[in-house]
Amino acid sequence: MPRKPTLSPSKITTYLACAVKYRWTHSDARGKLYLRAKSYYSFGATLHRVLERFYSEEDSGVTTTAEALAAMEENWIDAGFSSSEEMAEAYHEGKEILERHVTEHVKRESTAKVLFVEKQLRSDFGLFDLVGRIDRVDEHEDGTLEIVDYKSGRDAVTPEDVSTDVAMACYQLMLRELYPDRPIVATIYALRSGMHASHSMPEVELDEFRADITKLGGEILTQEWYDLTPRLKRLCERCDFLALCKTHEDFAEAIAANTSTAG
Repeated sequence: MPRKPTLSPSKITTYLACAVKYRWTHSDARGKLYLRAKSYYSFGATLHRVLERFYSEEDSGVTTTAEALAAMEENWIDAGFSSSEEMAEAYHEGKEILERHVTEHVKRESTAKVLFVEKQLRSDFGLFDLVGRIDRVDEHEDGTLEIVDYKSGRDAVTPEDVSTDVAMACYQLMLRELYPDRPIVATIYALRSGMHASHSMPEVELDEFRADITKLGGEILTQEWYDLTPRLKRLCERCDFLALCKTHEDFAEAIAANTSTAG
């Protein structure tokens, strides 16, 4: 029996941003030849790993600022940086972020219990399974479950940002299936500033979102990738797959026209 296909918040977000980018990232193996390491992915992955160790009850090795900094050095990923200077700047910023985060956590004296960290959830959507990995879930004294998502590239975040974030909606939907009787709230932490914001989706919105994801998932799974025509977008300039899209005549003409207009 063939395995059921899976979709993730990341895949869905990529598809919504650009179906052609989804093709090269997840459907057409040729795209892997064009993928480049990104410094911001390396930076974010390093911070996530340290925070996972800090909040995990199964890991007693990171409980203080000094231990967090030592863990950052141990887990540092250097892929994607354009120079040693760029990496040194990122390393210094990472230290500042962790020092502030650990200090604020100790001062806050939260009564919430960390339920789990870096937890992978899976929900059955019929034609596919929705799979997502949550950074952290806290259980508050009143029974509320708080989904916590770290954003290493953000300086600011608002409740509206949380309410329109596809991944946060997916996480709320999947967590509701595990804990149907618990209130659930989603929080995004902008690690660079320490700012955070929260939003909770009402039941009716979660039901509507599930219907939308089911429909969208069916569209993704039945997409005729080779019939897609690339369309010029703002994200094209820094996309790894620009060279592949340029082989399409209409797309190449659109780039030429856009360059001419900009000049």
